[in-house]
Amino acid sequence: MAEILGIGCTHYPPGLVPDQYKPWPLSYQLAHDPRVPERLKDPANWPAPMRAEWGDDEGITSHAPQRKRVYDAFRILRAEIDAFKPDLIVMWGDDQYENFKEDIIPPFCVQAYDELVCDPFHKIGKRPNVWGEPNDKIFRYPGHREAGKYITRRLLEGGIDMPYAYRPRTAEGVGHAFANTLLYLDWDRRGIDYPVVPISVNAYGKRVISFQGGIMERTKDIDPPSPSPARCFEMGRQTARALAESPWRVVLMGSSSWSHAFLCDKHHGIHPDMEADRVLLEQLKSGEYHRWRDLTTDWIEDTGEQEFLSWIALGGAMSELGKKAQIVDWVETWVFNASKCFAVFR
Repeated sequence: MAEILGIGCTHYPPGLVPDQYKPWPLSYQLAHDPRVPERLKDPANWPAPMRAEWGDDEGITSHAPQRKRVYDAFRILRAEIDAFKPDLIVMWGDDQYENFKEDIIPPFCVQAYDELVCDPFHKIGKRPNVWGEPNDKIFRYPGHREAGKYITRRLLEGGIDMPYAYRPRTAEGVGHAFANTLLYLDWDRRGIDYPVVPISVNAYGKRVISFQGGIMERTKDIDPPSPSPARCFEMGRQTARALAESPWRVVLMGSSSWSHAFLCDKHHGIHPDMEADRVLLEQLKSGEYHRWRDLTTDWIEDTGEQEFLSWIALGGAMSELGKKAQIVDWVETWVFNASKCFAVFR
């Protein structure tokens, strides 16, 4: 039987940009988002911990230690992966109007590429990146077409109607959920030689077209929903079972932050659903991943937990394998869009 290591992490886009540019969405939303009522544009009306994070410089000071914790956690995860010496990494992440747009929106897609081509800095405009590298730099990572085909075949045989692809559909290459994760895992720029099989999840569902990869609605074209938590859980469970019977040592990874402020309409898009996150965190700590299978799509959308569907796929996999999580760090935030969890499942 193959050996499998589980990893949970984030792909937090503001981590790419220096703090002085205030890359978190809140600064922009307070000025431009019509969901924010006038009274909430004044920090005096915010919850106390949110005011404290915002401070007197719109979050610049308080983001620095959070950024360090994120980078430190990624270094720990990278050390775990290197010690495990995998043959490949299989990674679940969302696609936000990147590879899949109006012409097709699959619920999932195994990206069985020979090579992953990433253009991770194109979305940050003229702002510099934290590595001081050219913003037009292209990154290349090995893919694993054979493993992607194997996973797809086994899922189809198991009743999961899994789409697959041998090349990306746009010049952007793989989406930022995968590109950013690989950047952060290679924070110290030692390179990543492990082949990677991305599996995209249509986490945004009803809002994938209306948001068009942004933080506010650009159209009123509401779409069909995302795949249900139960379907994501089952897809993850069957993926783990298939890979456990494969010849490979595999890292199974879910990459997303948790409740996103800009997806949380009940909080006017300015802060995440902290209570929802804390419930999920306690279930993660106790190994009760099976409870994620019973979440509803309505609950996911109400709490802004759309991207958590990637973690639900990971939870299905770890439940199938009987693995429990070691929490590397839980970086909670009111101001910086979404809290971040880092976990290892040995």
